[in-house]
Amino acid sequence: MDILEKLNWRYAVKKFDPVKKLEEAQLSRVLEATRLSASSYGLQPYKIIVVKDPAVREALKAASWNQPQITDASHLVIFARYNELNNEHVEKYIGRIAGTRNLEAKDLEGFENVVKGTVNGLDENAAANWTSKQAYLALGTLLTASAVEGIDACPMEGFDAAAYDRILGLKEKNLRTVVVAAIGFRAAEDGMQHAKKVRKPLEDFVELV
Repeated sequence: MDILEKLNWRYAVKKFDPVKKLEEAQLSRVLEATRLSASSYGLQPYKIIVVKDPAVREALKAASWNQPQITDASHLVIFARYNELNNEHVEKYIGRIAGTRNLEAKDLEGFENVVKGTVNGLDENAAANWTSKQAYLALGTLLTASAVEGIDACPMEGFDAAAYDRILGLKEKNLRTVVVAAIGFRAAEDGMQHAKKVRKPLEDFVELV
């Protein structure tokens, strides 16, 4: 199938097959695609946490109003933003650029100052909004990559973020939960897989100027 067929095939799975698991190679491809997602400046001010531990998943399920996808899916992927962005994040990123592209860090000073200016110019609320948006960009990539690979997914916002942070010990890691995606394979009895996808017609969705 081409990408349009894949995107028509995908839906937010309501019931996963708890027996069927992703192979490590499948998981690696989806995570690598997500790592390559678009991000402002390329800074990636968030982290991805993959939860496989059944006990942790049960605790997270209780913090997700007992939605079955949390425990039935093969893997649970959590997108967590950095709570406090600072110059150290930027400097590490500049170091990666220099190392990857065989450049001297001093040659990147102009770009470094621009990124630091953006990061340091954000108040707490603006920083939370910006970093959350970056995480959602990555979520979109994960959903698309999963569909291309024939892997089912369900993006989820129905959970207690503070409880997730506590269960996963994220506060101590300077992280805050943003959004979650359950990935795996749909159960045969999930009737939603047979429902036709409903979206706006293209002429209502796109305006040409």
